[in-house]
Amino acid sequence: MKRHRSLLVVLAVFCSLLLPELSRAQIDKIIIPAGTPADHDLQAISSENDAAKKLAMYQDFVQKYSADPAAVAYGNWQISQAYQGSGDLTKALDFGDKALTGSPRNLDILVSQASIAQQAKDNTRLMQYAAKGGVVCNSIEKQAKPDSVTAEDFQKQIADEKAAAANSCSFLEAAGFNVITSETDAKTRMADIEAFSEAFPDSKFQSQVSSYAMYTLGPGQLNDQARLFAYGEKVLAANPNSLPALLLLAGATVDDPKPGSVAKAVAYSQKAIEVAKADQPDADKPRKLSAGVAHSILGYADIKENKTAAAIPELKSAVELLKGEDEQQYSIALYRLGFAYAKLNKLTEAREVLTEDAKIQGPVQAMSQDLLAKVNAARAKGK
Repeated sequence: MKRHRSLLVVLAVFCSLLLPELSRAQIDKIIIPAGTPADHDLQAISSENDAAKKLAMYQDFVQKYSADPAAVAYGNWQISQAYQGSGDLTKALDFGDKALTGSPRNLDILVSQASIAQQAKDNTRLMQYAAKGGVVCNSIEKQAKPDSVTAEDFQKQIADEKAAAANSCSFLEAAGFNVITSETDAKTRMADIEAFSEAFPDSKFQSQVSSYAMYTLGPGQLNDQARLFAYGEKVLAANPNSLPALLLLAGATVDDPKPGSVAKAVAYSQKAIEVAKADQPDADKPRKLSAGVAHSILGYADIKENKTAAAIPELKSAVELLKGEDEQQYSIALYRLGFAYAKLNKLTEAREVLTEDAKIQGPVQAMSQDLLAKVNAARAKGK
């Protein structure tokens, strides 16, 4: 992310002179006015070809202009990159952090630090830089419009800032997501997920991140229902149409013994079906899967509330949507449908469904085989 320093200065001064009211950006930019002693010294440093001498000159520059926060931030950033080039990643990160102290919302420095952290395989610091960058990226649209600027000019400024930051924001978002996918410790992974979700509330990786959260907070990992609910609600607060969060909460609340939980599960499931629009021609596999799981949960909720007849069409819809798409979710929906048929004493239908389900390896296979045996025994008695 290195830039030609003279161009940086010229552009920064140009913008500050011509657009004083539009320069209230949420992103830090280092401005060293052209023609100043600091600018002259930086030109001399950029002319030096010897890496060791250049590093020493930047160190002297930081000391000389210690009272100038912009000069110090820029100097420390260049020292950081110099150490990265020499392979001393520890010093590179340390000096980069010093640069961030003087310019904490500078995407160029945050991307530089994230790149060094990646190289150093320091995922803790990498997530910190990614999360800080995400906050900066999402602040662009939240700027308050100055009274002296027209709405049209302000919207153009926002669009220009977003376009200029797009590559940096995309890099930081992907870097943060990769930290989550590579983390093996459940506690650390969940902390990373929470930091990422807050920094990138509308992430293109939201679906996958929510799936990781569901897995991490579920049985076999942290098994923390309270935190699972809190995470799901937080995601929905940022994005009410988040399918992963809706399904996460629907699946968790349907088995929650607290009064009113089943009703909540129904509401979450119905919302998920509405958002998924699985019956539309453009519905892709994830949307169909989401709708299928939501119908399955709705059918299960009906069974739990002794509305078994109402559960049948929901579970048939779930089976139709999930068949050939997700074997385990399909198996769960089949079992629930077989159970509903058996409960209504529709033993022939129950036998047909359960016979198929009993062949699918997975968490409900044993339950399907057991229920199938009971259905067959009941049919035999009926004869």
